[in-house]
Amino acid sequence: MTGTEELRRRTRELLAAHPPASTDRLDFLRARFDAGLAWVHYPEGLGGLGAPRSLQAVVDAELEAAGAPDNDPRRIGIGLGMAAPTILGFGTEEQKRRFLRPLWTGEEVWCQLFSEPGAGSDLAALGTRAVREGDEWVVNGQKVWTSSAHVARWAILIARTDPDVPKHRGITYFVCDMTDPGVEVRPLRQITGEAEFNEVFLTDVRIPDTHRLGEVGEGWKVAQTTLNNERVAIGGMRLPREGGMIGPVSKTWRERPELRTHDLHQRLLKLWVEAEVSRLTAERLRQQLVAGQPGPEGAGMKLAFARLNQEISGLEVELLGEEGLLYDDWTMRRPELVDFTGREAGYRYLRSKGNSIEGGTSEVLLNIVAERVLGLPAEPRTDKDVAWKDLAR
Repeated sequence: MTGTEELRRRTRELLAAHPPASTDRLDFLRARFDAGLAWVHYPEGLGGLGAPRSLQAVVDAELEAAGAPDNDPRRIGIGLGMAAPTILGFGTEEQKRRFLRPLWTGEEVWCQLFSEPGAGSDLAALGTRAVREGDEWVVNGQKVWTSSAHVARWAILIARTDPDVPKHRGITYFVCDMTDPGVEVRPLRQITGEAEFNEVFLTDVRIPDTHRLGEVGEGWKVAQTTLNNERVAIGGMRLPREGGMIGPVSKTWRERPELRTHDLHQRLLKLWVEAEVSRLTAERLRQQLVAGQPGPEGAGMKLAFARLNQEISGLEVELLGEEGLLYDDWTMRRPELVDFTGREAGYRYLRSKGNSIEGGTSEVLLNIVAERVLGLPAEPRTDKDVAWKDLAR
């Protein structure tokens, strides 16, 4: 098994062969992937060395100290956090070798075609249809709330392939080419004024069967891997102390004593402690991932992430008073990623409203925690044995 010293040796060899100061950024990232230092816990040949996941920090620290470039993980978060573990878990060897390297280096951006106008919280009720024609699937339907669709090269897609069975059993999982002429991406203007989300229309999109992940009709099972990883990616990200939303409001509190009140002080202390507890809990969750894939516990982290972001950003607006309402850019921008901490308090307050919807609504996540973590009785579900085509819509 590859240990700490072996990883340090391999990292130093990478740096010697490809000095960051004189090596093209993309060339360095490709060399890092090929050396097995991208995801050390992935198999050899797929960006890893089969080492414990916990040892990734050893590699990252060595490379950061040497000034090596990273792969801009926030920009390609959907690919890294959702597509990659799903491809690793259910893809063929050919699919893994085709998609994982350019995904990790950031050469190809990914998006997620899951939610639909009539199937958001009840994702399994989706109606986008995929009909098989020989070695291809012809897909028609509409997806919504799709982050990064306007810059994505590939998408992870779930579609209904059998309407005659209950909704969870008639779904199949695909990789969709976003450059297909049948794919139309339209911006969705948000409360912030920008359009980081999109709606996507699929008209006679032809997907080769070689781009199917998992077996036909088992897309819901495959999607659970994506969704569990998504919640960890959103709610369990690695942060330093006072990282995330709590950082800007803490900084303002220290630098602007004239804004302070006793009531706000008490609320800030409470939220600071909760943010630190959440950060440490996320660290423990990541350590547990060394033993396997994420489970329903990630839903709890995502719940805490959404609630804290909304409460902290609300406190920040109150602290700043009229200043907190200022927001310098209401134009129809099309950002590639969300920047919470580099914008004004008013932006953070507005954008955080989406945190309790994206990646699974808080209501759905509460059910997951109740049923799968706490073991409470499941809610009655009268439609689980009814064919999808017979459901009321």
